[in-house]
Amino acid sequence: MVHQYQITGMTCGNCVAKVKSALLMVPNVSEVEVSKESGSATITMEKHVALNVLQNALDPKYQIAALGHAEMTEQAKSWFETYKPVILIFAYLLVTTLLIQFSRSVFDWMQWMEHFMAGFFLVFSFFKLLNITGFAESYQMYDIVAKQFKGWAYIYVFIELALGLAFLLNFNLVITNLITLLVMSISIIGVLQSVLNKKKIQCACLGDVFNLPMSTVTIIEDALMIGMSAVMLLIHFL
Repeated sequence: MVHQYQITGMTCGNCVAKVKSALLMVPNVSEVEVSKESGSATITMEKHVALNVLQNALDPKYQIAALGHAEMTEQAKSWFETYKPVILIFAYLLVTTLLIQFSRSVFDWMQWMEHFMAGFFLVFSFFKLLNITGFAESYQMYDIVAKQFKGWAYIYVFIELALGLAFLLNFNLVITNLITLLVMSISIIGVLQSVLNKKKIQCACLGDVFNLPMSTVTIIEDALMIGMSAVMLLIHFL
């Protein structure tokens, strides 16, 4: 994609060179054309780069502003394109599991959660199994257990697969939910640390099939499984 920007503060050819060089260093920026006369820059990007990222790359005396496009709209489009695989997976799981319940005379919330969690773990373990070594290498970068014991990354994939089958078969929901609660609670610690420390690393939730950055989306995924398993345990013991 190509976007136009207004840049103020450039007074000479040296300024133009500095601005161009700085912008070319920004990830996903492939080409930059800068004009001192018009005070503008034409930037070619592999995917949309937020305005604040471009500004941070420049010396404070240079100010950059969007021209000809709505920055918020472009950021929303970029976010959707980045996380489209996860969004589609959750949409498919949500619609499918809801349709199963709506086809019955009584909506069973417990069974809906079982089916949703079964689909979640089966689908996510499937993508990890496509390249389990690639997943393990990414997972070891942030998971607190995998950092200490590399084999945990491989074990984790088969735990997800087993949990998916257990929820699908309605196997001993107390044990299944306790394991889910424990495993996902451990997993979310490393995710939280990475997001809070603003580490730029790849999320391994879908293996290495999709290049998804670690973000609050990953936190929501893990938190959702933790929340559902906690609710199911609470309902069981009440």
